[in-house]
Amino acid sequence: MQIQDILYEVSDGIATLTLNRPDARNAYSEEMIDSIVYVLDLAEEDDSVRCLIITGAGGAFSAGGDIKLMLDHEGMFEGDPVRLRSRYKRGIQRIPRRLARFEKPVIAAINGPAVGAGLDLACMCDIRIAANGARFGSTFVKIGLIPGDGGAYFLARIIGFPRALDLVLTGRLIDTIEAERIGLINEIVDPSELMEHARRRAEKIASNAPLAVRLAKSAVYESWDLTMDGALNLAASYQGIVQNTPDHDEGVRAMVEGRAPNFKG
Repeated sequence: MQIQDILYEVSDGIATLTLNRPDARNAYSEEMIDSIVYVLDLAEEDDSVRCLIITGAGGAFSAGGDIKLMLDHEGMFEGDPVRLRSRYKRGIQRIPRRLARFEKPVIAAINGPAVGAGLDLACMCDIRIAANGARFGSTFVKIGLIPGDGGAYFLARIIGFPRALDLVLTGRLIDTIEAERIGLINEIVDPSELMEHARRRAEKIASNAPLAVRLAKSAVYESWDLTMDGALNLAASYQGIVQNTPDHDEGVRAMVEGRAPNFKG
């Protein structure tokens, strides 16, 4: 498949996916959606990749939907209610479904405005680091829409129901200070240091035992919907797996010997 409207590269165990429609503020195109899902498959299958960074080209992270296509009711915005429902399920909703199954950690390096479906994409990531000056908004109601790609689900899980409802119903924009205060982002950094900082965070993750990282991520997400007993049973199962790996032995041995571990995955 030909990758379009994104850039993808892998270096030293870190994959970087860059939304690459800067003239459209990195709004989604159908080609971009296909390419995102495709490279997520690539990154998942590539054993050398231990962490993924998602960012945007130019001055925006993502504006979400393409306003020009909306205005003309073209592309992913064309059709009657039944056809549009199908377009969403076969189109943009493939991204949250694929990211929900993505076992490796994902960092959003938010270089600029993340609004509408762009905010939703950031919320699908595991860690969010934002450049100072970025703006965030669930702005769908401002143009007579709802969060059609799962934003209502993801946002409430990150910042809590009351705060998510406020942002969804008002459609207001918030700055990085408020975003950090309400837990929407993990950290604010200088714009010139964003990618370096995101990469350092990815390297810290990548330096840990790969299978343990993947199962730890899975345990956190799966435990959200479980009872305590269910979560403990899951943890016991996962612990039984990782405790029988060479990486566990290497980690314990390295700690005893006072050196850095060399995990093989």
